[in-house]
Amino acid sequence: MTVDPARWAVLTVDLGTGGPKTSLVTLDGTIHFSEFTAVETERPSPGRALQDAEEWWRQILASARRGLDGGAVRRESVRAVAVTGQWSSVVPTRADLSPAGPCRMWLDTSASRHSQRIVGGPVLGYDPRWLTAWLRRTAGVPSPRGGDPVSHMLGFQHDEPGIAAGTAHYLEPVDHLTSRFAGRVHASAASMCGTWLVDIRDDRTAYASELVSRTGIDPGKLPPLSASGGVVGSLAPAVAAVLGLADDVAVVAGTPDLHAAWVGSGALGIGQAHLAISTTSWISCAVAAKKTDALHSIATVPGLTPEGHLVADNHEAAGASLTWLRSQVVDGSYEELCDEAIHSPAGSNGVLFQPWLAGMRSPVDDRSARGGWTGMSLQTTRADLIRSVLEGVALQSRWLLGPVEKFAGTRFDALRILGGGAESDLWCQIHADALGRRVERVREPMAAQSRGAALIAALALGIIGFDDVPALVPVDRAFVPDPQVTPVYDALARELPKVYSGLKGTFSRLRSPR
Repeated sequence: MTVDPARWAVLTVDLGTGGPKTSLVTLDGTIHFSEFTAVETERPSPGRALQDAEEWWRQILASARRGLDGGAVRRESVRAVAVTGQWSSVVPTRADLSPAGPCRMWLDTSASRHSQRIVGGPVLGYDPRWLTAWLRRTAGVPSPRGGDPVSHMLGFQHDEPGIAAGTAHYLEPVDHLTSRFAGRVHASAASMCGTWLVDIRDDRTAYASELVSRTGIDPGKLPPLSASGGVVGSLAPAVAAVLGLADDVAVVAGTPDLHAAWVGSGALGIGQAHLAISTTSWISCAVAAKKTDALHSIATVPGLTPEGHLVADNHEAAGASLTWLRSQVVDGSYEELCDEAIHSPAGSNGVLFQPWLAGMRSPVDDRSARGGWTGMSLQTTRADLIRSVLEGVALQSRWLLGPVEKFAGTRFDALRILGGGAESDLWCQIHADALGRRVERVREPMAAQSRGAALIAALALGIIGFDDVPALVPVDRAFVPDPQVTPVYDALARELPKVYSGLKGTFSRLRSPR
């Protein structure tokens, strides 16, 4: 380290599916202020999932002012702004950087027919000619089932021509917000990796022109790319004035929550894994080479170094499953639900929850899959239902673990766990038991991505190096598998894929686009 990072601060934004979390974090990873504000996801018609990007911006500026006015950190100590958050969403952005229309969220599958026309075919749902071309250049491929940037951009282009006409650039949410902070459009291979249009074979600052041409997307509306993990520029003077910050504050390139979680986990070595339990869930690590497992929807995406790669996969409804249970089925706070779940034994008295409330993406890409309970009886209790949801999410990670370990070429003896779900001791222990692995919870797991964004800023400014990061991410507690319950979770882990196999035809026949 070249300076004392505790004296420098970063304004961070972690834009989750539920809304933005705005924080003030010193570069040693200490959270001095953090405020979450909810933003509604609108569902005006089947398959649609929209948010108001202008509302994000208003809430972020208001939260930042509250933290700075309250003296959480001295204004003169703020040296950078860094944005992380959800990806595979698209904000149509005007030339003046305001939204031309609502953000199409990663949950939005309404334009799937457009991506189906481009890449659809008989091999795993893909045309093999284009599948090969895409994987060779980008390590991934747009889904014919929608829910990713290519389908979103085509949806604007073909279904909402008025919005498309007013759009200068289609931006990922982190790039939209970063561009507004900096006063100019910016994107990188890391932030745009979910488009599967960035050619990652060379310097990662160009799009694969043949693939862009195949989609029919106007290449002029794709943002220019620069190096991942760098400094975009300085804070726009108008934004600096609103926040009362110096206009030489650095704006750091936006990153997906995957990248912020990787840094915020402190497990940066090749094959060192982390597990996130946020709205969605994933298992990831750094790997040495670009590769793809199309069968299990696992790929590599560009990391934060020129040669770096991160494993990308996703379980669509992890924390979202518990949120749904709390809002629609069982009253109580998250803490109260977890406290009640303790009264049900491992295995939830034979009740198995299928956590596919938003479909599946990994290890099976099936957006028509739907959630439910198997094994309920008249004797099933509230505690059984609650615990089964916690177990179902963990068992989905168990289903994914084997393919990810094979993909990474290593067995994970331990996984760093982070995200809001990791605040529950019970849920962490259930994950350790279901995965059969040691689970290490980072300090303040809900703030891990905000801390990761601040550390990414410190890396971009040259204040710390990657070797310094692990010491700045302490482990709060370790959870080890309980051998007494191993047989229970082994049995449930075998049943979950069987339940899916038995019901996938039903899911397709009863498919709801919502």
